[in-house]
Amino acid sequence: MTGTCIMGKMREDRDKNSMKKSKKYSYISGRQITDSKTGTRFYDFKGIKLPSVTTILAKTKNQEYLTAWKKKVGHEKAESIKNISSQRGTSMHKFLESHITDIGYDDLTPIGREARPMAQKIIEVGLTPVEEVYGSEVMLHYPGLYAGSTDLVCLHNGMETIVDYKQANRPKREEWIEDYYLQIAAYAMAHDAYYGSTIRQGVIMICTPDLYYQEFRITDQGLRSYKHLFLKRLDQYNELIRDEKEQAQVDTAVLLEEFSKDKVS
Repeated sequence: MTGTCIMGKMREDRDKNSMKKSKKYSYISGRQITDSKTGTRFYDFKGIKLPSVTTILAKTKNQEYLTAWKKKVGHEKAESIKNISSQRGTSMHKFLESHITDIGYDDLTPIGREARPMAQKIIEVGLTPVEEVYGSEVMLHYPGLYAGSTDLVCLHNGMETIVDYKQANRPKREEWIEDYYLQIAAYAMAHDAYYGSTIRQGVIMICTPDLYYQEFRITDQGLRSYKHLFLKRLDQYNELIRDEKEQAQVDTAVLLEEFSKDKVS
């Protein structure tokens, strides 16, 4: 199951106004909740608490590579790299959202000055085939199962598409980005389930600080395959949560019994 990868340094810019804004879908929003202790993200839709796609993938991900990398570079340096990357990615996303929505945004910090040209590269190269914009920073949910926020829903090369922007410290190999495909597939499945759409394509637009652009695409059968794989990860997540709850219940009962004995004695 492989997608299409496009790499390059430059493509002719596209007139910003050529991206038509469409109201084809009337998006609803939930409430995003982040656990202050664990950093785990959830969404509340009409009083129903749903796990985020990123939480599901993080909980079920093989952590061996990440653990080995942290051990190699050291915990302190690893945390610094992670935090800077996160801040750069957030700023890049805000510049891109500003471009799509025509709402002004600027970031004059060193991170912002690095993120702006990265966003511009994605605008010049990645957004060129976008014909219609249905929504930017769209909150999506699959009723009763999960939720998340996707960067862009649009018509891309004639296909209804989910787009996700990513910053990277170095170019990516396709075998490194399976979770990106799973994330796209989850959003596409949620969009289809709630809005009755037929999302045919997922596009991942990646840019590095040195402005190297990569694009990975999955369509039709490839997208369906990753939907199936995401549902397997969702099942694993639900099993983990059940196990944690059961363990917590056992521990609580034991503590309560011990506490009762102490009171009697």
